[in-house]
Amino acid sequence: MSDLLVIEFPSEEKAEEVRQKLLGMQKDYLIELGDAVIAVKQPNGHVKLNQLFSTTAVGAAGGAFWGTLIGFIFLMPLVGTAIGAASGALSGKLTDFGIDDNFMRDASSSLQSGNAALFLLIKKMTTDKVLEDLKGVGGKVLRTSFDNEKEAELQKALADASTAAQAQIPAQAPSI
Repeated sequence: MSDLLVIEFPSEEKAEEVRQKLLGMQKDYLIELGDAVIAVKQPNGHVKLNQLFSTTAVGAAGGAFWGTLIGFIFLMPLVGTAIGAASGALSGKLTDFGIDDNFMRDASSSLQSGNAALFLLIKKMTTDKVLEDLKGVGGKVLRTSFDNEKEAELQKALADASTAAQAQIPAQAPSI
């Protein structure tokens, strides 16, 4: 069973930085993500979703391949490519997997303009190591399917941003 986690950040750049950090942890097999989407509240009130990859582009590429193949059979590969790409793009646009887009838009509507939310669908996680790597990144937990204890640990790790920043600043010697 997967867990859902939504973390709010003050900017899209900060949310992207944390998403890249989590994708790096996935390469080290510390976490397995089913989906990782950034939602940004625009000044006009609309919510922009930044998916990991575009299902429309994947559908268009697959459709173009099969359209070309079928086009060769009827001696019209260019027509087949165009029709295949168009139908593949349409089916890709209508396909949704991972976290529901409508849910993400609804949950992000409460964000302040310019803020971003990182939506994570976590399949597996080595909790202690992931929380250690997330120490000091900032952010605020908006929603989660974690139990209360794990949620409190996560919020504490995210909130340790001020502690981590102070640890990196060397103490200055008094001037004479």
